[in-house]
Amino acid sequence: MEATGKIRLDKWLWQARFFKTRSLAARQVKTAGVRVNGARTGKPAAMVGAGDVLTFAQGREIRVIRIVAPGTRRGPAPEAQTLYDDLSPPQPRGEKDAVPRNPAYEGKGRPTKKERRDLDLNRPGALE
Repeated sequence: MEATGKIRLDKWLWQARFFKTRSLAARQVKTAGVRVNGARTGKPAAMVGAGDVLTFAQGREIRVIRIVAPGTRRGPAPEAQTLYDDLSPPQPRGEKDAVPRNPAYEGKGRPTKKERRDLDLNRPGALE
């Protein structure tokens, strides 16, 4: 494995700390699929190495990553960040990501139980 500079896709995603466990990484590859150099793969055992570009969903974001090094262990976060270059455009962290707030309740203290029910009903996806 070290001689070729290739590593399993699920193992690399785990070592680079994109997923908390290797089984979560494997499940992501199987169910949602990960694109390796633009081609979709559903196999956690797909071999990846330096220079490969990965595209996958992580939470609500789509991540685009270029592998710099295959890695040898799951180390601390600063060490894991040296394994890849993040090519994803930065996501704006603003009001559109947050739950829309009702301006009638801003700065007026804690809402009553009836007001909280009304807020919950107006939240997106409340009746799903």
